[in-house]
Amino acid sequence: QVQLVESGGGLVQPGGSLRLSCAASGSMSSINDMGWYRQAPGKQRELVATITNAGNTNYAHSVKGRFTISRDNARKAVYLQMNSLKPEDTAVYFCNAEIITWLYRRTVSSWGQGTQVTVSS
Repeated sequence: QVQLVESGGGLVQPGGSLRLSCAASGSMSSINDMGWYRQAPGKQRELVATITNAGNTNYAHSVKGRFTISRDNARKAVYLQMNSLKPEDTAVYFCNAEIITWLYRRTVSSWGQGTQVTVSS
């Protein structure tokens, strides 16, 4: 029932910036952790950043100081501000949310469809 939709991806030059957005829709009791993951060609999906409901953040070492994750609980949204982008940041970025369902109040991991980020000169 819950759907996550990402937006904001695109083509940027090295050193440029992008802001990704992800909005959750559908019926849910609440949302716990949210995060961004990415998958580059030929590589496994990796964690980029996560944020708890309390606002605690965690970043992959490769993006610390460059990326900032934030969330808006009222809008059921999570964002990723990406600055000083590098070619190695090129990947499909996926939004993730740990939702609590109304039925049985169980935790379910929900994923978006992904948005392409390409960093190239």
